[in-house]
Amino acid sequence: MLKLRIRINGYQERPCHCGYLCLRVAESRTWRAGCVAILELAVQKVVVHPLVLLSVVDQFNRIGKVGNQKCVVGVLLGSWQKKILDVSNSFIVPFDEDDKDDSIWFLDHDYLENMYGMFTKVNARERIVAWFHTGPKLHKNDIAINELMERYCPNSVLVIIDVKPKGLGLPTEAYISVEEVHDRTPTSKTFEHVTSEIGAEEAEEVGVEHLLRDIKDTTVGTLSQRITNQAHGLKGLNSKLLDIKGCLEKVATGKLPINHQIYQLKDVFNLLPDVGLQEFVKAFYLTTNDQMVVVYLASLIRSVVALDNLINNKIANRDAEKKEGQEKEESKKDRKDDEEKDKGKSDRKKRKRRKNKTCNFLICKLKSYKLTCVPPEGSFHLSAC
Repeated sequence: MLKLRIRINGYQERPCHCGYLCLRVAESRTWRAGCVAILELAVQKVVVHPLVLLSVVDQFNRIGKVGNQKCVVGVLLGSWQKKILDVSNSFIVPFDEDDKDDSIWFLDHDYLENMYGMFTKVNARERIVAWFHTGPKLHKNDIAINELMERYCPNSVLVIIDVKPKGLGLPTEAYISVEEVHDRTPTSKTFEHVTSEIGAEEAEEVGVEHLLRDIKDTTVGTLSQRITNQAHGLKGLNSKLLDIKGCLEKVATGKLPINHQIYQLKDVFNLLPDVGLQEFVKAFYLTTNDQMVVVYLASLIRSVVALDNLINNKIANRDAEKKEGQEKEESKKDRKDDEEKDKGKSDRKKRKRRKNKTCNFLICKLKSYKLTCVPPEGSFHLSAC
């Protein structure tokens, strides 16, 4: 189902409840000023699964290593659920285009049909619901490719997947083909933006968590990670608020037509607190003080624990020094005792040696003398031999 938009003589679009009449007017080219026919879009939201993102990034990296192809084109498989497009699978299709002329391009139909047939055998519920390319922006030949994809899917949706995102936010952008009818000019097709989001089943969430667990930096703590995530979230919120501000300024100056579907901004502004109210200021200060008290107590506890560890470390070092000194004194004492024992042993050995020498000397002297026997009436004497 296409969206028909009629612009007449530069007038701003205004909603009209005569949809069938306006459509007949558009077909017959008999114009009425200020009359606009808007048919509801066939899809209101596109949900892309993480498996599709991983598959597209992997295929982009593989093709980038083999050839010089800058853009990857493929088909998205999934199902419809009450104007919500659920994209659960994908595969690439051989695609090539002329670098000089964007209107010259080639898409392999046979490969597409063969791959779709094999995917249908695996899961018959998955059908061709959209197509994708790696962008990162819309190209001139996207309308022509979308018309070709309408052969396989009447309400074809284009999903641009940015494999190298530089800013914050989702890496996906979804568009659907709409037909615009201008005053006294032939109709032209263009793309209308469709809301897109990342959604997953329970099994896919578990797999993604395991992958992120492997990528996570182990040197960073959980507190710093949470603060970093909050900072990224605030940056994303800031960028969205700047976009809203720019859109409202363009509407106020007349550069953009009034879109009646953004009345929810009033609810957003009504939910904002009155900062100048005294009760709000008091409650804000009380909450801030309560949070700061917790931080202060945590700092005090950390300081006390650090001092306790320092004292314990000092006591342990002092005990170790005492023990080391006692061991040194005991070793000196043992060494002294050993020296005295060795000295006593050496003195005994010396005395023994002297004694042995003296005995040997006397024995040698005795051997050198000869004892001469004489008669009883005579005298006896020793003579040296």
